[in-house]
Amino acid sequence: MLEGFTISDFVKDFSCNCRKVQQKSFKKNTVITTYMQNRSQFCILVSGSADLIRYNLNGIKTIVEHFVTNDLFGEIFYTINLNNELFVLAKEDCTVLFFDYNDIHTKCKKDCKFHATLSSSLPELILNKVIDLNLRIEVLTKRTIREKILFYFDSLSTRKLSKSFILPFSLTDLADYLSIDRSAMMREMKVLKEEGFIKKNKNKITLLY
Repeated sequence: MLEGFTISDFVKDFSCNCRKVQQKSFKKNTVITTYMQNRSQFCILVSGSADLIRYNLNGIKTIVEHFVTNDLFGEIFYTINLNNELFVLAKEDCTVLFFDYNDIHTKCKKDCKFHATLSSSLPELILNKVIDLNLRIEVLTKRTIREKILFYFDSLSTRKLSKSFILPFSLTDLADYLSIDRSAMMREMKVLKEEGFIKKNKNKITLLY
């Protein structure tokens, strides 16, 4: 990524010059976008947090990904079909950049710096996205509820460089993200506390191992 690159630089540059990028604001609990076939939409979350959600044919909800500031999302990262509806829901007030992936290497008439900056930074942005997707795959491959919980907690601890961290989800959403029953998850977390693996204070978790 370019030295000194920040999302705020993106916003400042395109808002003055680039006509191919849109910035939109969304209130908490509103749908930011619904993934569609044959669309190469590419988004960056400038502020706030959001979830990528899927409902199966039985109406069961799954949180596919959780997005925070500077995260990328959009159809270019997923294969979309008619039985695989995905949508992004704002978990708090959000600001999002929208643009078409096919326009990234196309210069504006004003020759703005936005596209050059994005093109140079894109490999690292996508690498970070791949790392997040691999984490999601690893979570789903764990066989037991305990393994899923501890693996996810370990990943948060590593990312924060601390044994203590704040859960980015409510407990209900955490169960949806881990693809496990909420009641079963709560029972296992209680056992982990009793066995001295974790300490829990509301949504703050401390690893004791």
